[in-house]
Amino acid sequence: MSAKPSLFKRIVKLIWNLVNGTRKLLLNLFFFGFLLLFVFVLTNEETIEIEKGSALVLDLSGVIVEQKRPVDPIEAAMKSGSNQGDGEILLADVLDVINNAASDRRISALVLDIGHLKWTGISKLQSIGEALHQFKQSGKPIVANGNWYGQNQYLLASFADTIYLNPQGSVEIEGLSRYRQYYKSALDKLKIKAHVFRVGTFKSAVEPYLRDDMSDAAKAANKDLLDDIWQSYQQTVTTNRGIADDALMLSGERYLQELDKAQGKGAQMAVNLGLVDQLASAEEFRLAMVELVGEQANADSYKQIGFNDYQTLVAKHPSLSIEDTVGIVVAKGTILNGNQPAGQIGGESTAKLLRDARFDDNVKAVVMRVDSPGGSAFASEQIRQEVIALKSAGKPVVVSMGSYAASGGYWISASADYIMATPTTLTGSIGIFGMVTTFEDSLAHLGIHTDGVATSEWSTFSTAKGLNSELKAVIQRYIERGYHDFISLVATERNMSLDEVDAIAQGRVWSGAKAKQLGLVDELGDLNNAVAKAAELAELDKYDTKVIEQELSAQDQLIQAMFAKAVSYLPESQLQSTILQDILQQLDSAIEEFSSFDDPNNIYLYCDTCNI
Repeated sequence: MSAKPSLFKRIVKLIWNLVNGTRKLLLNLFFFGFLLLFVFVLTNEETIEIEKGSALVLDLSGVIVEQKRPVDPIEAAMKSGSNQGDGEILLADVLDVINNAASDRRISALVLDIGHLKWTGISKLQSIGEALHQFKQSGKPIVANGNWYGQNQYLLASFADTIYLNPQGSVEIEGLSRYRQYYKSALDKLKIKAHVFRVGTFKSAVEPYLRDDMSDAAKAANKDLLDDIWQSYQQTVTTNRGIADDALMLSGERYLQELDKAQGKGAQMAVNLGLVDQLASAEEFRLAMVELVGEQANADSYKQIGFNDYQTLVAKHPSLSIEDTVGIVVAKGTILNGNQPAGQIGGESTAKLLRDARFDDNVKAVVMRVDSPGGSAFASEQIRQEVIALKSAGKPVVVSMGSYAASGGYWISASADYIMATPTTLTGSIGIFGMVTTFEDSLAHLGIHTDGVATSEWSTFSTAKGLNSELKAVIQRYIERGYHDFISLVATERNMSLDEVDAIAQGRVWSGAKAKQLGLVDELGDLNNAVAKAAELAELDKYDTKVIEQELSAQDQLIQAMFAKAVSYLPESQLQSTILQDILQQLDSAIEEFSSFDDPNNIYLYCDTCNI
């Protein structure tokens, strides 16, 4: 929970609007050029074909998400094609492509090309890994190739039968960490007062405003959580590769010893430790793949088809024969108020999707896929009320937790008939907090003072004047009531006592595996398991699935398609990320964070630890 930093927020927003407006103006100058280019593309459309025996190249560039957010089409066109990994890739699309390829006789192998895969939650990576494991049951080999493997990339690469690495590359396994900045001394110097209200020993989101370091309680909770997540990662990789635990995470002394054995070559050290199988340059890898799957007709490479092209060919079409449906509603992102675009959670908009499922006679059960650290308490309750309405209508609701479903994300999940999480899901964070920042001392230091009259003591509040003791007491009472409501909700829905919930609440974040032991979730499983459970609860023998989501207008779809196609004809140099773009992206993230605090009562259920 936090009060909106209104004055500062308005200033930052004004600056951002000026900068962003100028940026969009410049980008829009390219519009008609792109329009002409699109016409050219349409007249030169090529049919996608797959040579028999081709390798599916899983070239994942970007971030794996549960649901895409709509973007400015011109901005997307400027970024896409640059291979810088700025885009979003649907997890469902990745899983569908892998599953289809397993039974596709035209596909003889799968190549993991994941050098531009950006940060993605471990639970999503493990879902892809499970699909890769199932692919291997078809008898088709999986090959990974990379110039460098970071921790995310290597988790997926470990599922391959053979891992190739560039002779000048490396495998970088760093483990997990949780560090953040603390501002108390800075606020003291600026004479800014942070009035904090919270309940929960482990609700550490406000600590940066109260301390200059992490509290012992937060350190203990974060360490336990990181250990749980890392244990899952380590077990997956070491099992896949058949190596000892101590070969994955080396001490400083052991690292230097192994590096000396490899004569200072990181790539050779990776071979020695069993992390990769073979070193190969780009040409050596091409020749190896030509030997494995054959040479591509009229080309200098091996027979292959990329992820995007293959996904276009195998995209699912709605079933016309099965009426009984399990609806899937995705709740991804920070929980905000009102109507939010696709790919974000809005109290009104997400509630409407659940309501649409309730009034759709074909939908017999609903899976709510939650991938959220929480947010507005008011919006969270709006969504939970629709879950209750679905259950009252006789439609079972199963929650499938993604990378995280904590705080407000757990609030909207608690009333479901059944809750599933992955072992590495971050969940819990059952707690509540609030903060009001005032500037009376800093303004006074500058010679600016606030004075006047009011009809009541309640109307005297302003960020320039500060909080009186009565208002502080009132806010604290609301926070305490909110915490009691939270643990009461969990106790009722999970059939636990208040004391039992309080002992595992206090704002503490748990891994999915630990949450299962504590009774916060019912079972460990992925989205497919959740869909099967929903069908079981609705007593469906035959059923289809349907994603219930906001649809782009016909105009938006046309624009998105236009720029997605036209961009492939742009020269590579025109698509590279610039320093200015990077700065704007960082500023955009800061604005988005400020905008996320929009609860009408200034009460928030938010998990700050969920960005691990």
